[in-house]
Amino acid sequence: MPTAQTPPARPRRVRDPELHRRAILDAAARAFAERGYNRATLRDIAQRAGVTHGLVLRHFGSKENLFLAAVPGTRSVEELAEDSGEPLAARIAQEFVRRLENPESTDTFVALMRSATDDEHAAAKLYIAMQHRTDETYRRLLGAHALEHRVPFLAALLVGVTFSRYVIRAGALAEMSAERFTEDLTASIDALLRERPPAGRPAPLGDHRRESGDGRTAD
Repeated sequence: MPTAQTPPARPRRVRDPELHRRAILDAAARAFAERGYNRATLRDIAQRAGVTHGLVLRHFGSKENLFLAAVPGTRSVEELAEDSGEPLAARIAQEFVRRLENPESTDTFVALMRSATDDEHAAAKLYIAMQHRTDETYRRLLGAHALEHRVPFLAALLVGVTFSRYVIRAGALAEMSAERFTEDLTASIDALLRERPPAGRPAPLGDHRRESGDGRTAD
């Protein structure tokens, strides 16, 4: 007498929020890099990550929040706070070059630069949000005065460099070797961040160095 066979048990779905979050961030980085901020959709990102649209919203809340979480620059600034023994300018330049020179890079900062031509308002909003995310780290590394008077110029420098070398890929910066580019970018960042008060103006609070008559600094 035939007996009914017990259907095979369905494999249990593994619930791993951190694994899902990582998959969503990786999918978002690819989607934003390939399609830009405006044309990338949360549904497409969810499909790439193998999750539901609702799970993407549960983790990040909005496309803007997901973009900001996927931008490697905002995460790498935190790593700069770790004292590696190298000058800060060298650390900034090396991390910037490491991220963007990778031929397989899906850097969402480049995607933001490309999106600026499609929607200036959205690009400006994201750019300001990215700055706010890194303000506290730069304040800790450089002080309040530099955050107000130096870091905005550092951000503008990196935006211009990104546009020239990685977006339109034209001009002297685009033609440099990676080694020369890293060296010159380091020197530019160092010159920008170094505190040199104008003649007759005291050094900002928090900087206890003073210049002697021959131009040297003394403690």
